[in-house]
Amino acid sequence: MKRGERARQRVIAWAVHMFTASGAVVGGWCLVAIHRGDYRGAFFGMVLAGVIDAADGPLARLARVKEVLPQFDGTKLDDIVDYLNYVVVPIVLIHAANLLPASVSIWMLPFPLLTSAYRFCHVSAKTPDHFFTGFPSYWNILAFYYYVWGSPLWFNAVFTLFAAIMVLVPIRYLYPSRTRILRPLTIGLGILWAVALLILLWQLPDPSPSLVAWSLLYPIYYTALSFALHWRLLQEGERTSSKA
Repeated sequence: MKRGERARQRVIAWAVHMFTASGAVVGGWCLVAIHRGDYRGAFFGMVLAGVIDAADGPLARLARVKEVLPQFDGTKLDDIVDYLNYVVVPIVLIHAANLLPASVSIWMLPFPLLTSAYRFCHVSAKTPDHFFTGFPSYWNILAFYYYVWGSPLWFNAVFTLFAAIMVLVPIRYLYPSRTRILRPLTIGLGILWAVALLILLWQLPDPSPSLVAWSLLYPIYYTALSFALHWRLLQEGERTSSKA
């Protein structure tokens, strides 16, 4: 019975890892869609990749994959898939869809690719209290808003450089599914925001300008709360140091 139970646990654990790895397959499909000029299909693929990424963590903890398969590094697999889907795919789309000035687009690609690669490999990329350090490489979100908003190319270029720099600035950002502070509110608003994005994708190539504007409220909430919590944690750290 014990041997059978261990075998069952291993099968489940490998299935979870396979589920995580399927995100790389989705990323490949997105790159093919971009090559074909099917940007709407690529964005739907990014949404699917995001769903996989949101689900694989809880599944991994439920299946206790680290205990059952200690020889396999699921965290490394997750980082590889995330770098593909949150960095490479959207950056390629930004370039292919001409969302940056043609004269500088090819020269700007290295900045987000290199800074995000650095942050993904840094030991402090995720803090013990469940925050991301530095801008969490949400390049898929930036690509989406550049595309549906139709923002000026010069603005996209400036903001892309700004975001690449912010990847390196050690500000703590919410980990929506794990940061405990206001987690129910963050997740609830995140679900509404995801629904709005799906509606906008469905409306392409003519998304509702008002819905685009309203959907921006969640990224603004996320950024403002992240900055506020970072500032509060800094102050708490300073008070603790002064008392010591």
